[in-house]
Amino acid sequence: MRAARFERASGKLTVQDVPIPQPGPGEVLVRVEAAGICGSDVHMIKGEFPPPLEQVTPGHEVAGTIAQVGPEVPPFWQGQTDQRVVLLGGKSSCMVMGQAYDGGWAEYVVVPHDRLVAAPDNVPFEQAAIIPDAVATPWGGIVHRGKLRQGEVVGLWGIGGLGQHAVQIARMNGAGLIIAIDPIEAARLRALAAGAHHALDPGAVDVREEVMRLTDNKGLNLAVELSGSNIALDQAVSCLGFFGRAVVIGMSTEPIRLTEPSVMFGFNNHSLLGFDGGEPSDVEMLVCYAASGKLDLSRSVSHVLPLEEVVRGVEMLSKKIDNPARIVVKP
Repeated sequence: MRAARFERASGKLTVQDVPIPQPGPGEVLVRVEAAGICGSDVHMIKGEFPPPLEQVTPGHEVAGTIAQVGPEVPPFWQGQTDQRVVLLGGKSSCMVMGQAYDGGWAEYVVVPHDRLVAAPDNVPFEQAAIIPDAVATPWGGIVHRGKLRQGEVVGLWGIGGLGQHAVQIARMNGAGLIIAIDPIEAARLRALAAGAHHALDPGAVDVREEVMRLTDNKGLNLAVELSGSNIALDQAVSCLGFFGRAVVIGMSTEPIRLTEPSVMFGFNNHSLLGFDGGEPSDVEMLVCYAASGKLDLSRSVSHVLPLEEVVRGVEMLSKKIDNPARIVVKP
C-alpha cells in the first residue's frame, strides 16, 4: 500500500510503498477514505513536537471503512466489513495516533476496535474524518474546560481548522455574543458565515478597546485561544472581564507570557486554563449532530488532495497558502 512516512532523524516526509498492516487480537484494519492534516502534524514534522518513534505514518483525523476484523474483536464489529467508521485520535491521551503508532496518511490503518465510531451514510468521509479533533477539541475546550454558560460573551482568537467550529459550538451552547479575532480576511469571513456577531482584524483595530466597546466595558466571560500564538493569548487575557476564563487550545512551543500584572489578574479573578483533546463520548455525539444537520461541516474542508500530495498539503497549512481551513488527503 501507499503511506506517508515521517523520519524523525532527517525530518523528511515521503510517500512510500509499505506492507499492508494486519490486525492483531482486538484490532481492526480500516480502509482509509479521508484523513485530515492538523496543525499538530505540522508541529511534529517541523521538529517542534518530535514523535517517540524513529519512523511513523502521521494522521490522527481519519474516516474510512472496515476492511478486516482481527481475532478477539467483540461481536458488534464481526461481519461489519465495509461499515463506515470514524477513528478516535489515539489509544489514550499519551498515545496519539500518527505519533505513538501509525496513523491514517495511508491506504490502510490498524486500530483497536474500541477506537471506532460508526459513521452515518449522510456524513461525507472528508467531514467525518475531522470530527474527532477539529470539532471535538474546541467542543471540549469551550463546553467542558471553559464551562460556557447561557448568554455569556465569548472571544475566539484564530478562525482556522479549530476556530471555524468553535464559532458554531459557542452558538450551539448559548453564547450571547461571539467576537472572532483573526488577521486574515478569509478567516474573518469564515467566522461571520459560521455565526460570529463580530470579526475583528487585530492589525487594524485595538482589539481590547473594541471588545470593551462591544461589551459595554464588561469584557469577555470566556476567551479561547485557538491559533497557538502567545501574542494572541496575551491579548485574549487582556479582554477578560471579572471572573473571566481564558482557555488555551492552540499548540505552541512559545512560553506563556502575560502582560497583565499578577495583582490585576488576581483582583479580576481571572483564570487561565489549558486543554488538549476531546472525549470519546463527544465524538459519538458530534457525529450524530453532523448527521442530523445540527452541526454544519459543509464549509469545514477547504482543500482535498490525493495522498501523493500530502507534503504539499503540510506546506500549505504551515505557510497559510491559499487560506486553508482544514486540508484533507484521500488515498
